[in-house]
Amino acid sequence: MYKIIFKRLFDFFFAIFGIILFSPLLITITFFLFVSNNGSVFFLQKRPGKNEKIFRIIKYKTMNDKKNENGHLLPDCDRLTKFGNILRKTSLDELPQLINVLIGNMSFIGPRPLLIRYLPYYTKFEKKRHSVRPGITGLAQISGRNLLDWDSRLKKDIEYVENLSFLLDLNIFLKTIKKVITSKDVVAIPNSVIEDLDANRK
Repeated sequence: MYKIIFKRLFDFFFAIFGIILFSPLLITITFFLFVSNNGSVFFLQKRPGKNEKIFRIIKYKTMNDKKNENGHLLPDCDRLTKFGNILRKTSLDELPQLINVLIGNMSFIGPRPLLIRYLPYYTKFEKKRHSVRPGITGLAQISGRNLLDWDSRLKKDIEYVENLSFLLDLNIFLKTIKKVITSKDVVAIPNSVIEDLDANRK
């Protein structure tokens, strides 16, 4: 009953509450990014959601668009702005995903939505992570976040799917708050500590 009905209801109403509660912070961050990024505030990227349906994830833009002499984007470490680094370390860059939760693309709790190009590299067992809505945070995030290797991370996603319950979601939510406050396991540039899944499994 929780998985089918109440989880979505909780997501909807708490997303509205979160947007209202954090509206002063959202407005402030949006203003600073508008000024520092020459009007470019949000990062939009297509990701696979429930049943691998593609949606656009919304995050605050933490990197600039500087390119090299050949017209290619510079490495992430060279494009991450000082303000963007602060947003990432405090996880505030994730706040716009409240909109994704509100419209039903995402849930507060669930497997993180990864890149579309990773889809061919999941095992049949790992594909179960797409049987539920992706989340802003999840079991893998409170278990080591980007410090986990891919096998362990995806295994945690399936563990969540197979044991989804209100108590599990509540436990993940509370532990996420603790991690955000302490900034534990936060990596500003994830691929600096773990290679991309497609590169790892080729």
